[in-house]
Amino acid sequence: MEQLQRVSLREQALAIVRQAITSGEIAPGEIYSASALAGRLGVSNSPVREAMLSLVNEGIMEPVRNRGFRVLPISAHDLDEIGEMRRMLEIPGVVSLVHRADDADIERLRPLAEEIVDAAQAGEVARFLDADRRFHLELLGLTGNRRLVQAVAQLRDQSRHFGVNTLAAQGFLDQTAPEHFEILDTILSRDPAAVHTVMARHLDHIRGDWAPTRTPS
Repeated sequence: MEQLQRVSLREQALAIVRQAITSGEIAPGEIYSASALAGRLGVSNSPVREAMLSLVNEGIMEPVRNRGFRVLPISAHDLDEIGEMRRMLEIPGVVSLVHRADDADIERLRPLAEEIVDAAQAGEVARFLDADRRFHLELLGLTGNRRLVQAVAQLRDQSRHFGVNTLAAQGFLDQTAPEHFEILDTILSRDPAAVHTVMARHLDHIRGDWAPTRTPS
């Protein structure tokens, strides 16, 4: 894990722990103590413990008495629900940008799409996931609906993208990364039906390529 810089230690700890969960560095079922993680990050226990308690409140981790925290497992049924919720929220939100966002707003996201492609080509999974998260949340942020962005952020974090390192090794990230340019270009075409199609196909990765093999919930 990277070392923390001074700003908001809790927020930085939360971002780093969240990323470690997403990439699989912090694995489901294993118990992690706040003090051990704090030592690795070079800070006191308090900000790390607060960050992990935030993840407990989000339903991503659970406390283990006198031992630390554990990432909760996620079932196939959970992923189905998350995918359905994201499609219900994100697709109409992005489609609405056809009429709500001007060209300059959309173009400002192009460097993020470029970062996603660069990270995919370099096989840098953590950077890919961070840039992908920022891209989608900033895109939704153009709707001006803060609660929509917060809801989708939480759903993204709950899905956790297990197996992404294997997918990166198989070249899957290189295949999906350019889709972010397609999203931007389709919004700029001002065709709501086309935007709906592109977003639906992109979000299908949640339950298809990103997700573990379907198992009974």
